[in-house]
Amino acid sequence: MSTVAERPARIAPPAPARVRDGSVDLVRAACLGVVVVLHALMVGVSIGPHGLVLENALEGWAGFPALTWVAQVMPLFFVLGGFSAYGQWTRMREAGGGYGDYLAKRVRRLLLPASGALVATAVLLAGLTLTGLPASVVATAGFRLGQPLWFLGVYVLCTAAVPFLAEAHRRRPVAAIGALATLALTVDAVRAITGLTAIGFANLLFVWLLVQQLGFWLASGRFEGMRRPALLALAAAGVAVVVVGASCGLWSLDLYADLNPPATALAAFGVAQLAAFRLLRGRLRAAAERPAIASVVGAVNARAMTIYSWHMLALIALAGLLLLAGVALPVPLSGAWWATRPLWIVAAVAAVGGLVMVASRTERRPDAAGASVGPARAIAAAACGAGGVLTALIAGSSPSGWVIASVLVLAALRIARRSRDRAPSVARLGAPRPEKEQTWRPTPSSRKC
Repeated sequence: MSTVAERPARIAPPAPARVRDGSVDLVRAACLGVVVVLHALMVGVSIGPHGLVLENALEGWAGFPALTWVAQVMPLFFVLGGFSAYGQWTRMREAGGGYGDYLAKRVRRLLLPASGALVATAVLLAGLTLTGLPASVVATAGFRLGQPLWFLGVYVLCTAAVPFLAEAHRRRPVAAIGALATLALTVDAVRAITGLTAIGFANLLFVWLLVQQLGFWLASGRFEGMRRPALLALAAAGVAVVVVGASCGLWSLDLYADLNPPATALAAFGVAQLAAFRLLRGRLRAAAERPAIASVVGAVNARAMTIYSWHMLALIALAGLLLLAGVALPVPLSGAWWATRPLWIVAAVAAVGGLVMVASRTERRPDAAGASVGPARAIAAAACGAGGVLTALIAGSSPSGWVIASVLVLAALRIARRSRDRAPSVARLGAPRPEKEQTWRPTPSSRKC
């Protein structure tokens, strides 16, 4: 008698081995460090004539626009994110994986750390409200805590587009990047002509998809043949586009002002950063191989999203604890404030590291082995998650906004989760049963045979 269980099992081809690029890992960790330090400098907590003051400490500082040309690392972060995403999707596709599995896995990876931070923020703001703290102070705290979350919401949406834009890159790389650049520049031009700032928020997608596309060019080796003079010229061209566009009124020379709404200047600056990265890649790889550096880079990248999701909570909590301890915090931009910044940054990094170590223990949840996630379900998870993060960004001044954001992100994680009970059985796949299940016992039907 022949049964399904006797047929040879189909064995999926092994996934291609993942090759780590030390230069990419090193720069991504460094970019995250820059973000944490810059946000630490922006935390302005002091006691004014009318009580507690929460503010952006660097707002109004004349040197800030110049600082942004060093500290604006988001374009490079998206370039390197595109580099990694291109490789991840390519490997999964070659191993037989589908769009739904890819997107669901990325949604889980991105939103799991954020879910804990969102819930903690909602609890914190509710607690501050119950203590009788002025509503304006609570609203400011919620607003400041929510500001960095734009990155996560946009990153989830860009991730959802990776398989489609990666295919466009493989077929027509120049046309794909040209179309995105045209859309982004058109939004900038319409915004500048009409004066309607809201139009510029369409570039939350167009600009960052364009920068992500640069990462596809890097991943597919299209910059490998460029020599040093060509890379220097490319970097200079990127900087020139930023300067010329600013002189025409399309955007600002303050590269942080260009974040809200996003301007194509960020993509041009990303081209310059990409060229600089290619010029230094050999040295960066050599540095990344040093054991001490490799250890730090590995630890940071393993918890990158946890660091990003929790660092503002750690910074605000640290400032609050210092106030409760009776420490006199200096007025932002005063001489005493500048003098204490090195010590503050050391304390801030320690606080972020401590909180991340605690938070990361609750996030180590391996993917359940089970049925694949369908594309529609994965897209729903990504939309729900991005909507939750953007809710915290838009309505973060209210504790209720954080509650809604938490519910949406937790729902996204549930939608994206692979279900164990729906996993197809071994026999249904045509594979032989495990040895312990192959013991033959007579049944009424078998006796008749």
